[in-house]
Amino acid sequence: MDQLRLITNRLALVAATVELAQAERSDLSALAKLLSVPKPQSWPPPLNDEHSQQAFLASLQKAAPHDAGWNLWFCILRDPCVLVGNAGFKGMPRNGLVEIGYSMLEAQQRNGYCTEAVGALLRWAFQHPAVHTVVAHTLPGLTPSIRVLEKCGFSFVGDGPIEDGMRTIRYELTRGNLSQQRPNRRSCTVASSWRWFVEARDKETTAKNKSRRAS
Repeated sequence: MDQLRLITNRLALVAATVELAQAERSDLSALAKLLSVPKPQSWPPPLNDEHSQQAFLASLQKAAPHDAGWNLWFCILRDPCVLVGNAGFKGMPRNGLVEIGYSMLEAQQRNGYCTEAVGALLRWAFQHPAVHTVVAHTLPGLTPSIRVLEKCGFSFVGDGPIEDGMRTIRYELTRGNLSQQRPNRRSCTVASSWRWFVEARDKETTAKNKSRRAS
């Protein structure tokens, strides 16, 4: 199966596979090779650890082929090519809901990469009819994370679950609220880049099919 990717103005988002998740846990050099990036000097990003890595790996190992994309995504800066962080979902949509998360390496923060990655993932998620609401949980004092959510159109709705003994707060974005947002420069770029990627992928698939028929 071809690797699932999203292309934005500055980033390439690569959907995790079992092979990528295994490499992330045990061999950063192998992970870098699989992603075609230099080996990161530090990994994983903040609020990620062996426990979260194992949870994502276990989820991927149980996933069906059609579950691709509803898990971890690796975020790669395209120029220069470097691994900057991760983002993604905590499993398939359930009752119209899906949860999103994100984290960039400390050296890559304050560059807008989280906002760009989350914007791309939101548009990808809402292309699926099963998704009506995307939720996110963050720490009350984590101002940069809250700003990412607000920039992407999320609204504060109240307390979230206790995670690792810490209180969280909950934000939500519905399909209706997303459609009512006035597009900003970056969201337009993300959307147009996604359209370009889909069109390019479809053209490549059509060319491959014609080649197979000709042979």
